[in-house]
Amino acid sequence: MLQENSLTITDVKAAYNRLLGISQQTPVLTSRTVNELTHSEVFFKCENFQRAGAFKFRGAYNALTQLSQAQKQQGVITFSSGNHAQAIALAGKLLNIPTTIVMPDDAPAVKQTATRGYGAEVILYNRHNTNREELTQSLARDRNLKLIPPYDHPQIVAGQGTAALELIQEVGELDFLLVPCGGGGLLSGCAIATKALSPKCRVIGVEPELADDATRSFYSKTLQTVHNPNTIADGARTPSLGKITFPIILNYVDDMVTVSESAIIRTMFFLWERLKIVVEPTGVLAAAALLEGIVTVPVARIGIILSGGNVDLTEIYNLKQ
Repeated sequence: MLQENSLTITDVKAAYNRLLGISQQTPVLTSRTVNELTHSEVFFKCENFQRAGAFKFRGAYNALTQLSQAQKQQGVITFSSGNHAQAIALAGKLLNIPTTIVMPDDAPAVKQTATRGYGAEVILYNRHNTNREELTQSLARDRNLKLIPPYDHPQIVAGQGTAALELIQEVGELDFLLVPCGGGGLLSGCAIATKALSPKCRVIGVEPELADDATRSFYSKTLQTVHNPNTIADGARTPSLGKITFPIILNYVDDMVTVSESAIIRTMFFLWERLKIVVEPTGVLAAAALLEGIVTVPVARIGIILSGGNVDLTEIYNLKQ
């Protein structure tokens, strides 16, 4: 297991420099309505405006740039429900690296289409009878491809941390930072950056109630798992935290909370209607914790990471009943 101090703000800053001029420095939005509801200053870091539609591009590009020339020529492989898939595919296209993506056959069609559009080979599997890690590892061996996992990778974590670094650089120190959590790459990286740049800030991870493995792991101090959680937040359907992300979260994160499916849906539509931006279900997890009163804070400066905006619009009508 990686020691929790193996990754530092130095790694996040190095990733930031690699991403300069490549990734989007995504906007930070505020809302008078949200500030009035929460009696606080709330800053939304809008990673739904990132390249490929989510924060994942940060880590993907950071990781791929550091491969050897031989690895770049041979190609890379990963497994992902969608956002990491698109990020690896786009980063590979920019760096002229062949990419192969193992995706569940029920991944949102918009994410499958975008991944193929960036030039990746997509291999679909049934999540109910196939272990995606085993399938991907087998393909990596057979094809001699470098495996770049979606979150449990040091350069992925460092890249994701640049989202919090940019936020704090722009708005100054925070009292709280709320971050969505699936496998913990974004939360780990943001926690490392935040504790270095805004030491008094409390970092809170947020995941769906139906995929609460990280919260259970955080409180039990023992790695917990969840099998194919049926949550609308498809980016948080990861089975567990990783060997790298788990110790970082234990060391740097102050609390973990969960939000219900109905809270996720309400918050998604609230942000669409009030902030006039499209955010996907996983992307609103942190906002839901604040706006639904799961996290209650005094008058404070609060950062919220909106992690992505890749929504299958054809399925939205069925959500708002």
